[in-house]
Amino acid sequence: MITEHAAAQWDLELDDLFLAIGHRFGRVELRRRMRDYVRGLLAPVARKHTWQLAEQAGHPTPDGLQHLLAGSKWEPDDIRDDLQAYVADRLGETGGVLIVDDTGFIKKGTTSAGVQRQYSGTADRTENCQIGVFAAYTSARGRALVDRELYLPKSWTEDRERCRTAKVPDEREFATKGELARHMVLRALASPLPVTWVTADSAYGQDNRFRRLLEQSGVGYVLAVPKSQFSVGCSRIEGLFAQAPDEAWEKISCGDGAKGPRVYHWAAVRLPAIAEFDYQGEVPHRMRWALARRSISKSDEIAYYLAYAPLQVTVQDLVRVAGARWAIEECFQAAKNECGLDQYEVRRYTGWYRHITLAMLAHAFLAATAHQPWERGAEPVRHPGPSGSQWRKFGDSWQLVVPGPRT
Repeated sequence: MITEHAAAQWDLELDDLFLAIGHRFGRVELRRRMRDYVRGLLAPVARKHTWQLAEQAGHPTPDGLQHLLAGSKWEPDDIRDDLQAYVADRLGETGGVLIVDDTGFIKKGTTSAGVQRQYSGTADRTENCQIGVFAAYTSARGRALVDRELYLPKSWTEDRERCRTAKVPDEREFATKGELARHMVLRALASPLPVTWVTADSAYGQDNRFRRLLEQSGVGYVLAVPKSQFSVGCSRIEGLFAQAPDEAWEKISCGDGAKGPRVYHWAAVRLPAIAEFDYQGEVPHRMRWALARRSISKSDEIAYYLAYAPLQVTVQDLVRVAGARWAIEECFQAAKNECGLDQYEVRRYTGWYRHITLAMLAHAFLAATAHQPWERGAEPVRHPGPSGSQWRKFGDSWQLVVPGPRT
């Protein structure tokens, strides 16, 4: 049960957040509508569209809140920047992980910006939907969504009249999800967020340009890749781990889930360095790894990763970062269930960004006030055994023995 003191403190912290972003809204009426909208997103409202949010706020009609999303003058990108600063202050921590993923918003009709029949990982099938590419930040202090981009298929960007009807800016051209992700990573690295690592699923991990951007930016990554991914020493990464000796597989938890520790068998092997990216002069400063996660109960279920990390990194660190990817799924679920991330009725491009950004702000506030660490870390690797095939044991880790470094 929430005490009166806790509720009052909650209100004070929310008011502090509103004061921090209030200057982004030029008029008093606009600031009040923004406050009412965000408070409504945080309230126990059944469907968080403008009619019910207006009723929650005591407005006679939803006109004011609809104007906030559609007709008023304010830049959602400014709020995104403030959101990143807020998350950095409340949740930021050395070792923080930036996570990239996309989610679908099922919609009817053909007029909502970016909508078409396309695959939605959220529904796990092809649906008439919009796709948003998101970035989340996670640390031991919590996790929150920190950036977003609306994916526009070519069916939209090649029809400029359709784009104008939905108020898509003329300068907005087609960009792949990977390109949108790269823009968000660069923004996050330029923000106050203390980003040490980046992780993503195989849709982004298999993108060579995405990995190169991270390497050039000097940030570590653990990225899922498909089993067909090329790997040093083997044409497919699944073939590389088929050579791994039994002793290379260790039972490790990649963090706590809803049902307790998420425990798998993991194998990790150091890959040869690439002189262009891994050396400073003749001194190595980064290390490459291949990583595999195998189900304990179903040994044929194996996921694969490529990693780029500082020299002092441990296998436990890599496993922790790989496991951190689930945090963005938890963010999606919480932001949709608790803050109405997907409960909008706007059709125009600007309205999508405005609603999504304010919903992210509401979710970040909940995350910042929860104070519930979610990541317990990985269990240590124990009892290393002898090597086999091209795998060799060096100190406390496995290394792939092939001629190197490559140039």
